Amino acid sequence: MLDALDPKAEQFLGEVREFLDESLTPDLVAAGRLTTGVFSDPRAGRRWAKLLAKQGWLANSWPEAWGGAGWDPLKRYLFDSECFRAGAPLLFNMGIRHIGPVLMLEGTEAQRQRYLPGILSARDIWCQGYSEPGAGSDLASLKLRAVRDGDHYVLNGSKIWTTGAHFATHMFCLVRTSREGRKQDGISFLLLDMDSPGITVEPILG
Repeated sequence: MLDALDPKAEQFLGEVREFLDESLTPDLVAAGRLTTGVFSDPRAGRRWAKLLAKQGWLANSWPEAWGGAGWDPLKRYLFDSECFRAGAPLLFNMGIRHIGPVLMLEGTEAQRQRYLPGILSARDIWCQGYSEPGAGSDLASLKLRAVRDGDHYVLNGSKIWTTGAHFATHMFCLVRTSREGRKQDGISFLLLDMDSPGITVEPILG
């Protein structure tokens, strides 16, 4: 913790501590303390995300113009430090940290209106579909094909090592839309609903 804070930071720190004391139930703390990886039990994490969303603190690094809290680095540091101290669950936050900022910078207005509210409310959970069998770090070798069919793409192939796929509602993924020219030039970035017809999620066992 920092040695000294100005009055506004002290006030903010008090608000954070009060919120954590009121919101972190024993089962959420237990889930946080039992975390062995980069995120806690998904059920506890989602409950915690919804509480943060209700408070307006889930997307605390997002600009206020996009529905975030617009916190500066000091506020984010204080909040993260207090969450760690209190034993809060670690969030599976690819929506907040990955696809949300991409949509803010590069998405169409229709995409922002469709997807950002679900991220902000913790209704939607996003996973990342990059690696494939035979195309791990070498993404230029990926083979999952996406063929345009009217207003849609038909996907044919598979992804692997997709963390969170078994509980995610959406995926942002890299697909092959062309085999012309350099392999890298034929890769596109797509967003998809995990409940789309034809999607099967299987565990990697053994």
